[in-house]
Amino acid sequence: MLDEATSSGLCAACGIPLDSQYFDDSSVKQAPVPGEEVLLARFDLPAQYCGLLQYFAQYTDAFGSDASQIATPTLEWRILINDHPLFPYIDLRHIVNPWGYGSFPLNIRLDESSTIEFVVRGVPDNGSLGGAPSTAINRIGGRIVGRFGYNAAYGDLMPGN
Repeated sequence: MLDEATSSGLCAACGIPLDSQYFDDSSVKQAPVPGEEVLLARFDLPAQYCGLLQYFAQYTDAFGSDASQIATPTLEWRILINDHPLFPYIDLRHIVNPWGYGSFPLNIRLDESSTIEFVVRGVPDNGSLGGAPSTAINRIGGRIVGRFGYNAAYGDLMPGN
């Protein structure tokens, strides 16, 4: 006998559609100069699909060589959904989820046909982090991972049925 979640096509543990797929996009690029913006990762949900952002990761060559170098005073990390900043992942000037360290998982809902982007903008160092200047950052990386699935609420029924 099937339980209610399985018969509805949803996972009994997490509620995600059983036929959902993963997305995973990343890149490593030159760090931007002040006023420049770099797109590190992007995913476009197909029409009639919604999903979850489950994980993001950040990388800098300074952090890669010294794990104490979490400050990025000349870089602002932002996650955007449909060109709108995703709170609280806006204007971060430090590494909160280091690449390769099994960072904190997320479960942020992505509406139908959303576009999610992970961008870094070069900004002047405003000195708000205090202390000695951090090591120069030359290379940056970003990764977004999540799941998406067909949402019957957006078109499962054909006209006339």
